[in-house]
Amino acid sequence: MDQSDQLWNSARSLRAELEALSQNDEKIQHAFVFQLHEYEAEFILRDWPIWGRSNQFPQLSGWKTWILLGGRGAGKTRAGAEWIRYIATLSRGATGHCGGRIALIGESYSDVRDIMIEGQSGLLSVHRYNEMPKWHSTQRKLEWPNGAIGQVFSSRDPDGLRGAQFGAVWCDELCKWSNLTHTWDMLQFCLRVGDNPRQLVTTTPKPSVFLKNLIEKPGSVVKRSTTRENKNNLAPGFIEHIENTYSGTRLGRQELEAELIEDREDGLWNRTQMEKIRRKPVLPMRRIVIAVDPPATSKSTSAACGIIVAGNDANGRCFVIADKTIAKATPLAWANKVVAAYHEYAADLVVAEIHQGGEMVETILHTTDPSIPVRPVHAQRSKWTRAEPVALLYEKEQVSHARPFPQLEDQMCAFGPDGLADGLSPDRVDALVWAITELELKRHPAPRIRAT
Repeated sequence: MDQSDQLWNSARSLRAELEALSQNDEKIQHAFVFQLHEYEAEFILRDWPIWGRSNQFPQLSGWKTWILLGGRGAGKTRAGAEWIRYIATLSRGATGHCGGRIALIGESYSDVRDIMIEGQSGLLSVHRYNEMPKWHSTQRKLEWPNGAIGQVFSSRDPDGLRGAQFGAVWCDELCKWSNLTHTWDMLQFCLRVGDNPRQLVTTTPKPSVFLKNLIEKPGSVVKRSTTRENKNNLAPGFIEHIENTYSGTRLGRQELEAELIEDREDGLWNRTQMEKIRRKPVLPMRRIVIAVDPPATSKSTSAACGIIVAGNDANGRCFVIADKTIAKATPLAWANKVVAAYHEYAADLVVAEIHQGGEMVETILHTTDPSIPVRPVHAQRSKWTRAEPVALLYEKEQVSHARPFPQLEDQMCAFGPDGLADGLSPDRVDALVWAITELELKRHPAPRIRAT
């Protein structure tokens, strides 16, 4: 046995001593490790069972899909990378029970590369030097010394999974995926090699019918990890700052506590409805408007400026075409955004809410472009009251979304009778209400037929 093997064996015997020092104080554990020989420290620092929390490990058996719901910075990526490392290196000189084939799937190819592979907690950071996989970026492939292969895929290209087969899969940030259902369906046909094909989903939860159904499927197990639990690995003061800002809100419960927030019982819109209203418009549009809900002040730290593009077709169906909302913008910045949208979509009209005592919105827009028609509108009723007839049109399926608008739809489903969404001003919802009101709930002269 050479010196290297002796040191590795010595490091293994130190695990019990290290665990006995402190089960909860990582600072004491780190101080102990830094006194060791570099080989011993290498082994201990990368010995995941010492450092990982119980909710970062799957149960031993009885599952096909492990769903790890975690807050921002809760250690989801590290848990995913460590599970893949275990699967890939399970058997030295062989390919383990995954059949040597592993899929790594993210919202985009760059997400897989930047987070799952090259990220601070990604696969290249968790392996010991003697088991480190080689990353072939041009082939989008990881290759382990024992022959196991990890292939990269993107939810933007679900058909890229056709013909592939795997024994283990890591799906990161599932709730962000484009073409979610199609990608997931293609993936299930690929889980067909190895002794026990399984898949891990690591994601910050967002209310969606798909995720809720996945959690309830036979063979799914769920663990949750909160942001606070990973406090020792985050920047000093981060937890206090983020909790002071978002604690108690629906957004905080979702992004920090990893709660799957159900629909509001008192809401005007719900998630199931959002997933049913997707429909591509048939061009040309009969009418197109740009609706603007400007912030009440000109400060760059003020609320976002809601900018929604909507139109209706020859049959009178309304379509939300684009969400151009701009956050924390000066009057010049949001006016430029509105004018650009007006010309991009060859709109007929800009509908702009005038806040009492606020900026001269019409003047600001005409200073940017004197040619655009602007119709100022005044809010004489509460936000909730104005939104109710628009929500009724959604319920009657007279309004569709040309594509998913996650931020707008999140705000719609969080919008409550107090006129707020997660305690914040519903800038996108306000603009949406003005757009649909202009198109469907007011009488206008016969509009012209537009060219595309």
